[in-house]
Amino acid sequence: MEPIRLIVGLGNPGIEYEATRHNVGFWLVDQLAESYKASFNVEPGFFGLVAKFKTLEGNIYLLKPSTYMNRSGQAVRALAQFYKITTEQILVLHDELDLMPGEVKLKKGGGHAGHNGLRDIQAQLGSPDFWRIRIGVGHPRKLGLSQQVADYVLHPPRKEDMPFLEDSLMRARVSIDALLRGDKNLASRALSEHKDK
Repeated sequence: MEPIRLIVGLGNPGIEYEATRHNVGFWLVDQLAESYKASFNVEPGFFGLVAKFKTLEGNIYLLKPSTYMNRSGQAVRALAQFYKITTEQILVLHDELDLMPGEVKLKKGGGHAGHNGLRDIQAQLGSPDFWRIRIGVGHPRKLGLSQQVADYVLHPPRKEDMPFLEDSLMRARVSIDALLRGDKNLASRALSEHKDK
């Protein structure tokens, strides 16, 4: 696989969205920045907050788009074009309704499954062939809730779901470390074990 050079966390800007399910991509990219001692700076030309750290393979960029979710691709395209990063060198971290809290999966390419952030990134890049780490937040129907999906993702996770989400984020960090070393098999294995509810 090509080395990952850009890691994008998806979420909505603003304090009112910080703790919501739709922002778990932001949570994870914030944890990565802390792990690698990288600081986010406002980069208006890239429509977001950007941090950078070095590995043996070169510079790795972390991106938090400052647009709303459905315009996330604008920031991804701007940064990727400027630094000549290919679609296959991009990893997107996002919430996933089709996985339960505690489940997290690595995927390359595929559809957007109605996720507005992924939809816009695909449209802006002209390709779906980027990597994704899908962080399970559960679907309201599977959890026995009557909320509409749009409302559900814009609310914080239930208290009982948080330990499973925290566990999945921890495993995702291990997986990303493996991906940055180009070890896809280890990256996938790191995500496979999860807590039993």
